[in-house]
Amino acid sequence: MEKLAVLFADVCGSTALYEKLGDDLARQLIMRCINTMCSKITTYQGTLIKTIGDEIMCIFPSAEAAFHASCAMQLAVENDRTSNGSSLHIRIGFNYGDVINERNDVFGNTVNVAARVASITRAGQIMATQEVFDAVPVELRSRMRQIFRAEFKGKQDRLDIFQVIFEKEDPLSTRIGMPAYRKSPDNNDEMILRYRDESLKVNKERRTVSLGREGACDLIVQHDLASRLHIRIELRSGKFIIADQSTNGTYIRSSDGSVVHITREETVLYGNGFISLGQSFAEYPTELVEFSIASTLAQRK
Repeated sequence: MEKLAVLFADVCGSTALYEKLGDDLARQLIMRCINTMCSKITTYQGTLIKTIGDEIMCIFPSAEAAFHASCAMQLAVENDRTSNGSSLHIRIGFNYGDVINERNDVFGNTVNVAARVASITRAGQIMATQEVFDAVPVELRSRMRQIFRAEFKGKQDRLDIFQVIFEKEDPLSTRIGMPAYRKSPDNNDEMILRYRDESLKVNKERRTVSLGREGACDLIVQHDLASRLHIRIELRSGKFIIADQSTNGTYIRSSDGSVVHITREETVLYGNGFISLGQSFAEYPTELVEFSIASTLAQRK
């Protein structure tokens, strides 16, 4: 066993890219992006373990080295995208801890957690664990912000997840990703919330809704662990933001099975999934709010 930083990085939206550009051009762009990422590995004393489709897995001797490499990868891909006009984005997740390093591969819990962190990371973001935060120098911790607690399948404890800020001039990057990836405030996306036999929409016409036990809420959730005013969901800067205002927190399960727990904080909702007010999914809650996000233009076709 030895302590290493394990980093996963992958190209976002590659399936759509193949459909849009065709196999040859899409593959060229993706391979160029992967080569750009790999060029930063050796710069920070890292080792490429494997390439899996549009994803790379690599290791570094320290959390600090992985931190710098992840920032360099994002900036390099950003600069390359600007120069060649492509729309590629990457997401990076990494962890630090004991690993089994043998036969040119690494194994163990540290690796599994790193992969899961990467799976809940969004385009243009870098996410890391508490273990990384504890291991990097103090000056780097100021560039890490705890944004939620994640609950992974097969793990008993929730994990604190930090976002690495690699562009200081972007104050919104903690919540909603890179400026180039943000949609305009006038996008036509719409969220539909469903609870029991009720449903409501969040869109340009109705930008904010409230959920909780009290009768004044837009959607009343009848659960003992729900606060009177538990959460607000708001369409803001082209993103659907969920803000917890409760005592027991809010659990969000995405369609990929990943779970996020927020308490008195905000995060962004993507795609579709379920929201549980005050009760973890490990406790098999029955009072769930389903959410789904879709383009209203697509719905009209």
